[in-house]
Amino acid sequence: MDILGLSTSPASGGAYALILKEVSGNRRLPIIIGAFEAQSIALEMEGIKPPRPLTHDLMKNILETLGSDLAEITISELRDGTFYAKLSFDSREIDARPSDAIALAVRFGAPIFVSEKVMEEASFLPEEEQEPSEANTMAGSKPKETKLTRLEALRAQLKDAVEREDYEKAAKLRDEIRTLEQRH
Repeated sequence: MDILGLSTSPASGGAYALILKEVSGNRRLPIIIGAFEAQSIALEMEGIKPPRPLTHDLMKNILETLGSDLAEITISELRDGTFYAKLSFDSREIDARPSDAIALAVRFGAPIFVSEKVMEEASFLPEEEQEPSEANTMAGSKPKETKLTRLEALRAQLKDAVEREDYEKAAKLRDEIRTLEQRH
């Protein structure tokens, strides 16, 4: 995965949405993170070095001093709307919050992986990159039927996102539903 960007998330009370993008695909994975972690990731990505090390810089310095190198990070699980990650050092794994794991990954230049199960549960395709069968009318179908089917699918996805407390995804789905309803 690559880091596509960070954006403020007004619905999350000052939190940020970190958007990951598949390296060999088009799916996106939004993860809500705290302001401190967002700042830490952004500073490192921009190459800005604060006068004194931030917590993630300190962690990297300690690990390197002890002879450890971060091999990779994996966002391994999504449970009750919460993402879980693992840091991989040689043959050892350590549990971590995804935001901390990503902040360390950008400092070490380590690859970021996401389990396929997490991608299936929480990723989305941007509207302009959706499969033609989802974004456009299928051959032989009537446009009205396809719109209703697409609308029903979006409503089901919205219900699921709200139940999982994935409000970032829910907001995007809500907006897409409104757009379709206005056309209908």
